[in-house]
Amino acid sequence: MTDNDPGPTAAAARPLSRDSLKLVLQHDLPASVVVFLVALPLSLGVALASGAPVVAGLIAAAVGGVVAGLLGGSAVQVSGPTASLAVVVAAAVQQFGWAAMCFITVGAGVLQILFGLSRIARAALGIAPVVVHAMLAGIGVIIALQQVHVLLGGATVSSPWASIAALPQQVMSVQKGDLFVGLLVIAVLIGWQYLPRRVRVVPGPLVAVVVATVVSLVLPLTVERVRLDGSLLDGIGLPALPHGGWLPIALTMLTVALIASVETLLSAVAVDKMRPDQRTDFDRELLGQGAANMASGALGGLPIAAVIVRSITNANAGARSRAATVMHGCWVLVFAIALVGLVRQIPTAALAGLLVLIGVQLVKLAHIRRARRTGDIYVYLVTVIAVVSLNLLQGMVIGLIASFALLLWRVVKFTIAATPRTDGTWLVRIAGTCTFLAAPRLTAELAKVPAGADVTVELSVDFLDHAACELLSEWADNRESGGSTVDFVELGTARMARAHDGPPEHGHARKAVDEAIRPWRRSGGVDPIAAGIAAYHRGHAHLMRPHLAGLRHRPDADTFFLTCADARVVPNVITNSGPGDLFTVRNVGNLVPVGGSDVSVEAALIYALDKLDVRSVVVCGHSGCGAMEALYAQVQAGPGLDDWLANAQPTLAAFHGGHPVAEAARLAGFGPIDQLGMVNVARQVQTLIDYPAVRSGIVERGVAVSGLFFDLATARVIEVTIDGIAEFDDTRSDVAAEPV
Repeated sequence: MTDNDPGPTAAAARPLSRDSLKLVLQHDLPASVVVFLVALPLSLGVALASGAPVVAGLIAAAVGGVVAGLLGGSAVQVSGPTASLAVVVAAAVQQFGWAAMCFITVGAGVLQILFGLSRIARAALGIAPVVVHAMLAGIGVIIALQQVHVLLGGATVSSPWASIAALPQQVMSVQKGDLFVGLLVIAVLIGWQYLPRRVRVVPGPLVAVVVATVVSLVLPLTVERVRLDGSLLDGIGLPALPHGGWLPIALTMLTVALIASVETLLSAVAVDKMRPDQRTDFDRELLGQGAANMASGALGGLPIAAVIVRSITNANAGARSRAATVMHGCWVLVFAIALVGLVRQIPTAALAGLLVLIGVQLVKLAHIRRARRTGDIYVYLVTVIAVVSLNLLQGMVIGLIASFALLLWRVVKFTIAATPRTDGTWLVRIAGTCTFLAAPRLTAELAKVPAGADVTVELSVDFLDHAACELLSEWADNRESGGSTVDFVELGTARMARAHDGPPEHGHARKAVDEAIRPWRRSGGVDPIAAGIAAYHRGHAHLMRPHLAGLRHRPDADTFFLTCADARVVPNVITNSGPGDLFTVRNVGNLVPVGGSDVSVEAALIYALDKLDVRSVVVCGHSGCGAMEALYAQVQAGPGLDDWLANAQPTLAAFHGGHPVAEAARLAGFGPIDQLGMVNVARQVQTLIDYPAVRSGIVERGVAVSGLFFDLATARVIEVTIDGIAEFDDTRSDVAAEPV
């Protein structure tokens, strides 16, 4: 979005033009109806689970749609009462009363406004996802345990453990009508997802509640129904100051504000992934949520948060602006005032069945599997148990502490193993974070290496402090003084040489890459080749030894790679290939002079095809090529070079003749010299295709012939064909797997 682009928020504030009104009627109006149909039964169910008046759920849905929709920072996010807050609200209602809970909701809204003004919205996203997933799972367990009593014809029980204890007695006194209605709702919801997509346009929760209500009216069933005194206007009530200590009041406010804010921000992230063109202003979204909670609490409604199910439904239904969110709130308002009689016909067991399934679905198997894969399963279990056993705020705090402890353990994790080799030498592998804390284990494991044995120490560490480095150095010095050899192979990003130069620091992968590409530095009095060989012996020879040992008597190249002699082109780096992969031939200008006086390229090509059975033949040029510059300017370079560049005269003629590769390169923004370089690659590819030995390989063994161009300015490799150029698709797994 540019500075001059007002964005969706500003656009929504302007008066609607005729085209904008058309878009609203075409996209936002139908989407608002769909979201309303989803929100209606869920709002009633959340109110039931919260122990609040049923009308409070409708007030919260209407206020969330209108206030949060107008003032929030998202164009398509939908807010309203949410199941994740039902447990907190139920406990607060039981402890303080409903009017005091409304006061708490207002206070939570004030805290959210402070969050938005302090611009800390993105900090809430720093909570470990496993803690959020576990917190939601714990909420789901509590909701399911509480509502199963309502489904069986009873009343909700105060705590999860009390719910479990009272469950056997509730089963013995089950009300068959309520049980039938609740199970019917669950069956409809489960079966609805298997119906055709065009049928599932109608929201499943609405269908399930309507079917259960109709069945309960048609069949002779005795069921408990929703109690609603008057319309929404009759249910509006002012909050009251709570009695008792203010510390539990403040903690409840903070809990509601934190949970509502985190759920809102996570929902916004999910919606932004679906609508990358309409990014959410997180700070403004918290301001809108805070204003909505203040309004909802003041009118006697439930706490509000953005609800992921409604938000995704709104986006999938085609909503383009916040008009869909606002209109959905208006539909809730109209329904709550004009059709209140329909609400009284809904069985409470139907809403309980809906909530039981919602609670079960909050415990997602995908989250549990991911926690197992990532090693976070213990944090997940601790958080779930804490949420169910204690309360949401304490559970979230315990989960954060557990996740931080796991992070700390991973940061300081250290492994060391000393093992003998078949040749009598020993290998010591050290990995992780090597600090003074590892000294006891280091000493114990190093002591296993017998005296007189030669040792290779493989260091794969990302942090190495002075104490650990000194211990290793002294141990190596003592062994070498006794006649043993100790070779250090540093595979990690931390280096022993840097451990004595200053305070310890975590190694950076960039440093390791720099060392791999060019392990020496040009400095006075230092032989770069000798320094490079020393760095190679210390860092990479150990890794290459097993691979090269298998290639001693077996040349194993699969690609004939012809490229320029320019030192800036490193074939193995730009093709991500290793020893034995490329049979490389380099000359000035990457030319293929077949049938002439110079047969060096021709001889190498025949050897690669006949003896190595290469599968591909590649020609690679590069930008800023001196040979192409001399060819383009027709510079007289003298004997030798002039004779060699004569082989490229057909390339120059093709370039001036309007070769299609030159035109493609020009359109891509390349200058004349690089255009000529790409034409040269295309010409050499054509020469190779026409060469009898290559053509025979193409027909008999499927040999592939291709052209590449390495752009030094961008460090990118471009594919060159005989009539065009193309960028490589870096997302293809087969490209990543094959070096060339």
